[in-house]
Amino acid sequence: MATRKIQVGQVWKKDGSDETYLITKIYSEALATFAVLRKAGAEMEAPVRVRVQNAATGPVLPGFKFAQESNEF
Repeated sequence: MATRKIQVGQVWKKDGSDETYLITKIYSEALATFAVLRKAGAEMEAPVRVRVQNAATGPVLPGFKFAQESNEF
């Protein structure tokens, strides 16, 4: 199940680990869109900035998977 739109408040899982991240901000810069993610339960850690890529199935975050795709949220 692919997400149609990346939105603030969504939870994504980092590929290859059980770490979950919350999208806190989405913004456009020149011709690219970026998402700012914070690790769930570790709000004091530095946020992660990821460039949103467009795929045939919809927008994706490289290195992350939408949490509802894994059925473990």
